[in-house]
Amino acid sequence: MKCALLLAFLLPIHLSLKAQSLQQKNDSVRLLEGVIIRAFAYNKPLSEVPASVATAGAKDFNRFNPISLLPTLNTIAGVRMEERSPGSYRLAIRGSSLRSPFGVRNVKFYWNGLPLTDGGGNTYLNLFDLNSIGRVEVIKGPGASLYGAGTGGVVLLNSQLTSTNQVQLAASGGSFGLQRYQTSLITGTEEQKFFINYAHQQADGYRQQTSMRRDAINVEGRFSLNAKNNLHATIFYTDLYYQTPGALTLAQYDADPSQARPATSTTKGAVEQQAAVYNKTIYSALNDDHQWNEKWSTRIGLFYSYTDFTNPTINNYERRNEYNYGGRTDTQYSFGKSQVKGKLTFGAEIQNFYSPLANYGNKLGVQDTLQYDDRLNSNFGLVFGQLELELPKKIFFTAGASASKLNYSFKRIGGNPLTEQTRNFESVFSPRLALLKKLTETISVFGSVSKGFSPPTLAEVRPSTGIYNNSLSPEQGISYEVGFRGSVMRKFSFDVVGYDFALAETIVSQKQANGADFFINAGNTSQRGVEAFLAWQSSFSSTNFSYLKIWTAANFTNYRFVNYTRDNVSYSNNQLTGSPANSITGGTDFSFFKKFYCNFTLNFVDKIPLNDANSFYSSDYLLIGSRLGYKKQLGRKALLEILAGIDNALDQRYSLGNDLNAVGNRYFNAAVPRNYYFGVKLLFNQ
Repeated sequence: MKCALLLAFLLPIHLSLKAQSLQQKNDSVRLLEGVIIRAFAYNKPLSEVPASVATAGAKDFNRFNPISLLPTLNTIAGVRMEERSPGSYRLAIRGSSLRSPFGVRNVKFYWNGLPLTDGGGNTYLNLFDLNSIGRVEVIKGPGASLYGAGTGGVVLLNSQLTSTNQVQLAASGGSFGLQRYQTSLITGTEEQKFFINYAHQQADGYRQQTSMRRDAINVEGRFSLNAKNNLHATIFYTDLYYQTPGALTLAQYDADPSQARPATSTTKGAVEQQAAVYNKTIYSALNDDHQWNEKWSTRIGLFYSYTDFTNPTINNYERRNEYNYGGRTDTQYSFGKSQVKGKLTFGAEIQNFYSPLANYGNKLGVQDTLQYDDRLNSNFGLVFGQLELELPKKIFFTAGASASKLNYSFKRIGGNPLTEQTRNFESVFSPRLALLKKLTETISVFGSVSKGFSPPTLAEVRPSTGIYNNSLSPEQGISYEVGFRGSVMRKFSFDVVGYDFALAETIVSQKQANGADFFINAGNTSQRGVEAFLAWQSSFSSTNFSYLKIWTAANFTNYRFVNYTRDNVSYSNNQLTGSPANSITGGTDFSFFKKFYCNFTLNFVDKIPLNDANSFYSSDYLLIGSRLGYKKQLGRKALLEILAGIDNALDQRYSLGNDLNAVGNRYFNAAVPRNYYFGVKLLFNQ
């Protein structure tokens, strides 16, 4: 296994040494310096961006089974997306899942430039059909200087609305009852463009109590009101249902990894309690872009979302509604002449969140007597500013900062004890300094220093225990990073970053005896690591073999608790719970006979500590998958694609989305064994 991993990491370097002798014609390779980055409002090629940013688009999504972002995001060094059961996702950037027993927290998400993460700090990443997403940008490390809360990073999602009018029909299926049907339409003129996408997805799941169903519709419109004004409207609605099987002990996992959490003498099992999530969410947004003149521009956006959430669990039956609204605006001013150029960006973001939340007893999947009836509310405000300078000798400098304010309120109107509490967090000032030097037109070196902060989410101050905790402190830390990126001979590209993130008041998830989650501050952590992406790619004039790409993304970390003591037990210098020390992903993509393509992916993940004491670890694992496709032009305007693939080809038994610090050592959520998928897609260009 180690030889295979070493080969996956070093092969692109070896091939790059041969790149100078390859002079192929009609090279259509997308260059690293040609990728335009929107993160931190740069709107520049990656070679001029002093930040650790990764992107993914349709070409990256189409390497895998077209049902989820998970495998694509896991090809990005420093990013780890987990699936505890079909439809139940968890996302970590540089170890940020420490406080996420489930769901996505401590990472700020934006949809078409407006907050997708709600005012309570939670993101429902499972609402999206893959075809509605056109592009992903991942900011690794604190993004507080422009985006506010979240020490784990920022993810910018943008919809798929191309300039070409087209109709798409797709269907796919696979192992364990997987079915997906999707249709989309892009139509209009240069002045008015509309996008409609509908998708239905369902699966039985590998484990007991893991079936899922999702219906998602997304509608968008872009309107050119005049030469200076553009309007973008979006609305999506998702009806999502997925079962939750619960975690297993090691003995249960070894005996039958496909089983759901069984009943005990004191608790019922996941099947008996019909543990599941019902989520109906609608999200709408409106953006207006105005170009005042060649120097000044302004963007103003408003959004609103509503969620109807029901969650029968082993311990209780939760019902809640969530109302979330807010807005974001930024204004940019470009200035300077040929020697010194610059851009000033400043703006604000506000968000309000309100949620009635009630817990009942769960009587075999039926709502029983009331336990708690609560009202949660949060208000968040952010102002930010950023100065970019393009200096002589190809030096790029950025100085940015934000000031933010957050308050929570909690009121219990049913159950004991009846109470009302508020929490006004202190204002936080979050600066960022970054510098980049272009050594050549395609190679650059950069460094940055940034402060990040992350207050406890509403799900952490009012967790599944039902006990409101008004004493949790926000996380705050300083991140230092240096990077080296570029491309050579239009063939070999690389992006290597080293970072050191010191985090104070780290929030850690814990478990009560009945398995309910609660959270504590665990002192300081040290999160150091190196991320590397290497790729060699080329196009060829041969009709038999037209394209080849070989790539690898590696992540090497040393994440440690620094001064963490609980119940008179010291966990200092232990490895950070839930984070593998090393992970390596690699692959090859090639096209042949003009109509065929094949993608091959290898993914190694090191063993993972499952509790703060580091007394339990998950085993390491190596995943291999592949997708083969055939594309044929039907006439001048239609394209047919047929695809088939395999995941976990070695039939590895592994746990993807472990329960951390679990009571009774119930850590393991078995992932899907070897499985297959197939699909067909028709694309009609108008």
